[in-house]
Parts: sequence; structure tokens; C-alpha cells
Amino acid sequence: MKPVTIHTLASMKQKGEKISALTAYDALMAMLLDKAGIDFILVGDSCATVVQGESSTLPMTMSHTLYHTKIVRKGVQRALLVADMPFMSYQESLSKAIRNAGRLFQQAGVDAVKIEGGAEMAETIQKIARAGMPVMGHLGLTPQSVKQFGGYKLQAATRASADKLIKDARVVQDAGAFALVLEKIPQTLARQVTQALDIPTIGIGAGPHCDGQILVSHDILGLFQAFQPRFVRRYADLASEMSQAFTRYIKDVKDGNFPAPEESYDSEIE
Repeated sequence: MKPVTIHTLASMKQKGEKISALTAYDALMAMLLDKAGIDFILVGDSCATVVQGESSTLPMTMSHTLYHTKIVRKGVQRALLVADMPFMSYQESLSKAIRNAGRLFQQAGVDAVKIEGGAEMAETIQKIARAGMPVMGHLGLTPQSVKQFGGYKLQAATRASADKLIKDARVVQDAGAFALVLEKIPQTLARQVTQALDIPTIGIGAGPHCDGQILVSHDILGLFQAFQPRFVRRYADLASEMSQAFTRYIKDVKDGNFPAPEESYDSEIE
């Protein structure tokens, strides 16, 4: 199969073909997703919560992102690889934003970076995109602003806030973003934005009318147990299966049932 590019995603929107995306933070997960036929893989700053055990995405750093993106790259052959630019890696200044985006392309081999924010990030998106680095936007519930929002609440639920999001979406597109993530907003608004834009929209908790969908792999696999957002569909319960496997292993070791003769080696040396 041909590698997925930003132009592939644009073509999929034009054809009405849905875009599938999931997160990965290591080479094995990336390889499994890639072989399954996922369209793009996101090395999300959600790594902070589902891998590092943090309560938000804010502790994720550029060093963390570079490390995880490098190892994910090793497992990807065809999917588009996108990395979140972590908190404070792009907000401080344009020069810092361009430099950090460049590190993700040069050192980690990404195909695109993702930046949260609307009109206030337009110049940043524009500068990075004009430097030859594709940028994906992100509006609605932007996790890096969770302290400002006062929690992980539904966003753009009023007419005024919905109008602002539509305006921001157009600004992000005009600034040069090739796609836009819409997180935890009303599905009617997501449909309006999707119809208003030429670039693909990728929903997470934004209903069925977006051009594509993304979720956190640890959520759909039932690995992350701390909480389950309403918009997550669990396709497996691996945490329970893993716990049972660990318990059986511990019991077998304690009872002397592991390793068995066929799991051990012999030698002619006595």
C-alpha cells in the first residue's frame, strides 16, 4: 500500500471516505496500528496520562515527545505520523515554535505536527507551514488549556462560543493547517465546521459528522482504567485479561509449576 500523506487525507475528504486515527507511544503499538491499516498515527501528549501516570497532559515535554516519536517512527511504514507539540513548546515565541517543530521533523521523522489553539495561533501555524512543515490544528477542548477551562468540559455549547469556534476554524485553515481536530463539541457544530472547511476535520467526542475520528489506543483497548469518557468505545478489555495473566503467572511460580520441563534446558554436563 502507498504511504499516507497529507494529500491522501485531503483526497479522502473530497471522496467522502472516512479517516481513521489512533495514538501510539511505542514501536510495537505503532507497528500493530500500521499493519491494521490506520490512516494516521498520533504521538499524543495524552502519553502523559496513559503512560506516565500524570493527571493531565501538561507535564509532557519536548524531550518526552522526541523520545516517544522516535520509537513510534520505527514501527510505521505507511501511516501518516503526527506528533503533538507539547505544552510551552510553541506558545512562548515564533522562533521557539519553529525550532521545536523542526526538531520533531529532523530528529524524530514526523510527517506533521499538531498545535492547539485558534486565531491566537494563526501566525505560528502559518510560519511553521511556510517553513515546509505540515501543521494539524486542534479546537474545542484543547487539553493544554484544561486549567483555563476548569476541567474537561463540553466546549462551544453556546451560540457565541460556537460562532467563535467556526471563526477560529476558518482562521486555522487560512493559516495553512492541512487538517483540524475537533474535540468534545456538539455534533451539530462539528457538522457545520466540517461543511464549512475545505480541509479534513478529525473528531474526538465531536459526533459522526467529521471527516474522520481519533481516539486514544489505551482507551479503546480497555488498558486505561482511571476514567472512560462518554465518547470512548471500548473494543477490548485488556486490563482485565492482563491482570488475570499476571495472577496465573504468579501462582504458577509460587506453586513450582513454572517453568515446566519443556520450558527448561538440559546439558550433557552433569
